[in-house]
Amino acid sequence: MERFARERRVFFFEEYIPTDHHLAYLEIHSFAGTAVKSVRPRIPRDWSDSQCQEGLATLLDELFDLIGASEPVLWFYTPMMYAFARQVKAAAVVYDCMDELANFRFASPRLGALESDLMRCADVVFTGGFSLYEAKRLLHDNIHAFPSCVDADHFRAARRMVVGPADQAVIPGPIFGYCGVIDERLDLELIRAVASARADWSVVLIGPTAKISPEDLPRGPNIHYLGQKDYVDLPTYFAGWSVALMPFAQNEATRFISPTKTPEYLASGLPVVSTPVTDVVRHYGGVGGVFIASDVQSYIIACERALELKRTSAAWLTEADQLVAGKSWDETHRRMSSLLAEACERNKRKISAAVSKPRKTARSGPYDVLVIGAGFAGSVLAERLASAGGKRVLICDRRAHLGGNAYDFYNEHGILVHKYGPHIFHTNSQTVFDYLSRFTAWRPYEHRVLADVRGKLLPVPINRTTLNGLYGLNLQDDAEAAHYLSSQVPPLAPVVTAMDVVVSQVGIDLYRAFFEGYTRKQWGLDASQLDKSVTSRIPARTNTDDRYFLDTFQAMPKDGYTKMFENMLDNEHIDIALDVECRDVRREFPQAHTIFTGPIDEFFDYRFGHLPYRSLQFHHESHDIRRVLPAAVVNYPSEEVPYTRVTEFKYLTGQVHPRTSLCYEFACSEGDPYYPIPRQENQALYKQYETLARTLTDVTFVGRLATYKYYNMDQVVGQALATFNRMQNAALPLAGSGVC
Repeated sequence: MERFARERRVFFFEEYIPTDHHLAYLEIHSFAGTAVKSVRPRIPRDWSDSQCQEGLATLLDELFDLIGASEPVLWFYTPMMYAFARQVKAAAVVYDCMDELANFRFASPRLGALESDLMRCADVVFTGGFSLYEAKRLLHDNIHAFPSCVDADHFRAARRMVVGPADQAVIPGPIFGYCGVIDERLDLELIRAVASARADWSVVLIGPTAKISPEDLPRGPNIHYLGQKDYVDLPTYFAGWSVALMPFAQNEATRFISPTKTPEYLASGLPVVSTPVTDVVRHYGGVGGVFIASDVQSYIIACERALELKRTSAAWLTEADQLVAGKSWDETHRRMSSLLAEACERNKRKISAAVSKPRKTARSGPYDVLVIGAGFAGSVLAERLASAGGKRVLICDRRAHLGGNAYDFYNEHGILVHKYGPHIFHTNSQTVFDYLSRFTAWRPYEHRVLADVRGKLLPVPINRTTLNGLYGLNLQDDAEAAHYLSSQVPPLAPVVTAMDVVVSQVGIDLYRAFFEGYTRKQWGLDASQLDKSVTSRIPARTNTDDRYFLDTFQAMPKDGYTKMFENMLDNEHIDIALDVECRDVRREFPQAHTIFTGPIDEFFDYRFGHLPYRSLQFHHESHDIRRVLPAAVVNYPSEEVPYTRVTEFKYLTGQVHPRTSLCYEFACSEGDPYYPIPRQENQALYKQYETLARTLTDVTFVGRLATYKYYNMDQVVGQALATFNRMQNAALPLAGSGVC
């Protein structure tokens, strides 16, 4: 708390406990310098709930006015505190969800509704463990798991201590200790049974008792309750223990816990015996000094093994220390602080939901270069020719916006969406990445896709997780997965078609499950009728890497693609003309060299016939919920589903918004050209246009449509940069460029 408060004004809303006397107890922490200030209002016992909330809200406003807290950060550990703090104008709202409080004994029936409200307004959400994160990850679009960490140096001191505290020194060993709140999360019967079965062991419990009657606590001559201790003193107690216990009950209250004590015990040099708490098993189940047991008999046996390990070996501590070393509170603070800073900055610069307007649309001529098409190819060449070539450039587009198919905009709800389907930037080219970085900051993003296959959502490209999930296998490593895939591949003739590529890698059943229907919908043709390049882009894997791309650079423009294009074209030598017919513009400036990025067959009035393209239609819809899909994109290979995929854009953009927007994608044969169809006869037709284009000295053809190639965005940028370099080397003015 203190470290965050040094960086900015933060108020931590920690507890809200209505008592039997109708008094409300709450605790708010703030900081002055390095001193913690706790505020604990008391509410008259005869107030109604609405009076309580109104009174607390008034007191909170008065507190902020008194100390001059303007737009503080509000950090909630419980949704119960949000009810009377929602009116505060905050720099950012943090929901630090340490546990599923609704599952606790005596939980308020209002807690669920208040958590929904808090989730809606929160700028960032932290969870106290991975199980809790998995349960809540679709409830917020900026949610992050922070499992328990440890001040390793503080607890490692226990290994060097020989003199213990007086109240524990009188207890005979070996001591089996537990430290933490003693409440309904503990398996009291298990503690009673262990102590009863082994009278020669002492069971020590340190911590406050909550929500449990003293009569219900297990008692015995070898069970010792030492009460709550100061954090500073815990190592002195741990030093006297032989084994640390985590005897948690298996109930709703423990379903999502991620006990802080696990790494603290290990740092203290103590072997640990735990019941099978999900996050303990997940993070520590394979550690030599951690024992997991689910019933009384196995728990006692595990305690015996832990005691023997403590007495006879210290070798297990090497592995434990390596694990603990990676669980620093300093690293947790660094990550949380970064996320909090981003939230505050995001709120400071709330971007207008209005469609961005290009800098200018005037045409004043004369121009050295006319660029037709304001997508990647045209915009990169316009920028280079103006900035590095000193040319006067007019860039035009028949659409009313910049960016071509990469255009994004804020919809009527203020959600940033990609108008023409998802555009994911990835590249292995340092040159391309560095060039675009002049015009945008980046948001790191690794794309993940699931496919809806046989009633399951499975990763694509196909990997080991896909195989295990689809077939109920238990393939453990790359070798086993590779062997399984090879057993599915039939003998094949030379790989020629898109179908051949897939079947040669994964066999006919996986081809039919993931590719056959999807390809027919996407291309309007069977994969056996398409060039092998179509499916060569999506290789199968034998590991569990579920990233869709493996490129060195994977990121999204921080403020969107449209903003990047606006920055790229913000040059005094560039004029922009949108929503115009480019043929008319070309007739207006006949002396300018033309860079054409549209369909090459259209440029030549379809002299040899139409080149086949595949088109797309998009259905956008918004939902009054933060998340809908479990991943950014879900593919639907089945031909029974009319669309090919659904995208949830907030995964891509990182936008934090209480609503979300989906895009359903339908492939079709009519409409704007998107994808050149890779077939030999189509290439032969294109070659006729290419030959004709090479005879022109005043036109350069660049881009996916102008060169009839299925390029990724980075490849188009690379092609445009290479084209500019060739133009420069040819000594402008431009002539004899043809197809590039």
